[in-house]
Amino acid sequence: MDSKHERLYGDREARADRAMLWSIQDAFEKQTVQIGASACGATAVVDVLKALGLDVAPEEADRCVQTRLRRNDSPLDDYLLSRSEAGASHTQLIAGASKASKGQVIGRFFHLYPQRRVRLVSWLASWIRKGAVPVATMNMQLAVPEDKEVPDAWHHQLIFGVTPNAVFMTNPLDVVPVKDVCERLSSESVLLVRSEDVLQRLKPEHGPFSLTENLDDPRWKDLDVEGQVRRVVLEHKEHGETTLTHIKIPAAYSSGVTLFALKETIFREELLASAELPLMSQS
Repeated sequence: MDSKHERLYGDREARADRAMLWSIQDAFEKQTVQIGASACGATAVVDVLKALGLDVAPEEADRCVQTRLRRNDSPLDDYLLSRSEAGASHTQLIAGASKASKGQVIGRFFHLYPQRRVRLVSWLASWIRKGAVPVATMNMQLAVPEDKEVPDAWHHQLIFGVTPNAVFMTNPLDVVPVKDVCERLSSESVLLVRSEDVLQRLKPEHGPFSLTENLDDPRWKDLDVEGQVRRVVLEHKEHGETTLTHIKIPAAYSSGVTLFALKETIFREELLASAELPLMSQS
């Protein structure tokens, strides 16, 4: 391929990797600031509906999504359980958008963990050009800059555009490198909880700490959450601090992208019938 053809091919590829629902100025004016504690999912739904031409009050979106809150004043076992599910999963976002729009909006979630064989930007751009509105469900505890603290939660963000090297998002309005988005979108369903938050909730009046015996999810046992807590307590008791900055617990969220669209859109069947993205390990 000569240099002229290489440039033409490169230009076509760059155009294929570029699509915007809103301009940055439009996003600045239209975006919804987080509407409440743990309500990033409901906030994203408000912006999804707005992008699809529907106006729904934030309070109504939050009611329909059924945002779960952290139980900060609970004993440690209940606190950790509340942390594992605080906010909303993608299934709540899909159900909430449908309910808030009175059935006018549909959604389809695509898992990105385990890692998928997909060029994320091209894939997103192709759907955005058709009229779909993407929402990313990401583990923000990954791809953390060295000078920043590890965030305290996962996050849902509307994607209002993509270019070859960046993803444009709301809440907060941000332009994120593609490599960071890919890492956060390809995470196992786990959450890091600060050890200091664990120690604050271990009080004598709550009795001995026990967790797994009352939970159906085997991941609590697989991750040895009780063992992690014991290590934090022992190290703090012996040294006044712990080398374990966080403990790892199961999370109720799956990393990936939900594509929303109007129910009557011409690509409805294509969206709903689309197969999961192929696993990286598949040939």
